[in-house]
Amino acid sequence: MKVELDGVAETLLWTLWYRAGEARRPDSVIDDPKAVELVEAIDYPFERRFGPAHGPPAQWQALRALAFDEAVRDFLRAHPGGTVVALGEGLETEFWRVDDGAVRWLTVDLPETIALRRALLRPGPRRRTLARSATDHRWMDAVDPARGVLVTAQGLLMYLPRDEVHALVAAAAARFPGATLVFDTAPRWFAELARRGLLRTPGYVAPPMPWGMDPLERRRIAALPGVRSLRERHLPRGRGPVFALGYPLVERLPLVRDLTMMVLEARF
Repeated sequence: MKVELDGVAETLLWTLWYRAGEARRPDSVIDDPKAVELVEAIDYPFERRFGPAHGPPAQWQALRALAFDEAVRDFLRAHPGGTVVALGEGLETEFWRVDDGAVRWLTVDLPETIALRRALLRPGPRRRTLARSATDHRWMDAVDPARGVLVTAQGLLMYLPRDEVHALVAAAAARFPGATLVFDTAPRWFAELARRGLLRTPGYVAPPMPWGMDPLERRRIAALPGVRSLRERHLPRGRGPVFALGYPLVERLPLVRDLTMMVLEARF
């Protein structure tokens, strides 16, 4: 299938490419055959746009996905048959990695992305899609909270203005008390590089990131109405000295961790 996307929507191909590249390795940190299938099914110049799908960027993408997987599995152990709402999911294949046979899954994304996802990953009895922006809070009307709710936002919030991020978190907290939101963040310096067009490969320039994280912004998120707690979810240990030793250490150093990409969990 020929795929043409641009702007923020194109980032779903960027993350898919790296995750599939890591999954192809014999010593991969992630088991994700569905991602490999998608790359093989899509007609798109992945390598020309994003570069080779190996090395630290590919492993980091996979470890980030695994951090979200662990959060979903924790939720499902506590809430059998609960609902996972994946905001801005793109072509993430998390459902196939964590499915316990009972989870109900709702993907919320922009119409052009949902059309692509429906063509490549057809909805099933426990998988629904909704063509709507995450910032249009009417998506919450499609969520059944009876058995518990976990909302994920992987690779999404950094592309939104700060006011929209805050409004989304506060609205979800008000609508789903007792639920959890798991999201990743870009440090402010990284977001600034993207804003200046300095996050690039020879064939691709990453879109601007209006929202960056620093200690002050973290306190602001923690103080939003309805947020009971905010904590980090550390990446699992990976392969090689950087991801087996270096990154786990950096994540636990208060003066350094705010300079890294983080996965955070907000409980309402």
